[in-house]
Amino acid sequence: MLLLTCPWCGPRAESEFSCGGEADIARPLKSEEMTDREWGDYVFMRENTRGLHREQWHHSQGCRRWFIAERDTVTYKFHSFSKIGETSEEKAA
Repeated sequence: MLLLTCPWCGPRAESEFSCGGEADIARPLKSEEMTDREWGDYVFMRENTRGLHREQWHHSQGCRRWFIAERDTVTYKFHSFSKIGETSEEKAA
């Protein structure tokens, strides 16, 4: 069983969480002025990097809060968990 560490609740089973995708994506300020192609790129196109990656996770079966996790996309190992807007608080075991 894979454990994720919620910054509020502590270690929990992965089944309690849902991944919200890549973190740190800023919504365009004037989205109404974007073309369909530009909007599609914003909504669907992601980096999909190999290696360490920042993701948004939602503790959907617990406190229902969002947080940031740094995960290696090659090994699936989690390296850190933090509240949104804060620096990494804990290194994954």
